[in-house]
Amino acid sequence: MAWLYLILAGLSEMLGVTFMNWALHQRKWWLWGLMILAFTLSFGGLELALQALPMGTAYAIWTGIGAAGGVVTGMLFFGESKDWRKLGWVAVILIAVMGLKLIS
Repeated sequence: MAWLYLILAGLSEMLGVTFMNWALHQRKWWLWGLMILAFTLSFGGLELALQALPMGTAYAIWTGIGAAGGVVTGMLFFGESKDWRKLGWVAVILIAVMGLKLIS
């Protein structure tokens, strides 16, 4: 169950950053509310995951999901560069996350 909490926390982190970006560009108050909700869920999920998983592994996976998800979201929804090298580094992050999962 801890791994599920961790994955959901990472996805919530990605959503929080996405809502933050939208809120900065569109100046809608409800987007700030969604950002706060997403970050609250993210930290809550991380807290639950840390009850059963090693801190270093959990934190690295949480940030990896958030970072890789942020890059892909930027490419898909915010017109950021879709350079193949960027996708290659995202793949490195995902491989590292899977490696941490396998050894823990």
